Amino acid sequence: MLNQNGGAANGTTSGPADSLAAERTFLAWIRTGLARMGFGFVVARFGLFLQALRTGQSNLPAQSYGFSFRAGTTLIILGVIVNIVSVKRHVHLVQELNSGGWAAPRPSSLAIIVALILAVAG
Repeated sequence: MLNQNGGAANGTTSGPADSLAAERTFLAWIRTGLARMGFGFVVARFGLFLQALRTGQSNLPAQSYGFSFRAGTTLIILGVIVNIVSVKRHVHLVQELNSGGWAAPRPSSLAIIVALILAVAG
């Protein structure tokens, strides 16, 4: 007998709804990583934009915008890490769903880390 989600009523096997939910979650994490990389690129290039604005004003001393470059590069690296970890988690979850031995839900360490980084950056 199947439940509303397409899985077995006793909860031992996964159904199509579980696989689709795992896929949606994976794609959401990929979007998060891509957005972080895109934002990092914008931050890294913002220093160049400020430098171009300053070159038009010859009376201002030249400044280094190394922080912008380092912060942007850090965000790009974090985006890559988020994507790599999300792939590993997705593969592990699909293997658990296929074996029917899905563990009880636990807090997502990846989600917690990303939320903390965004809180600190904010």
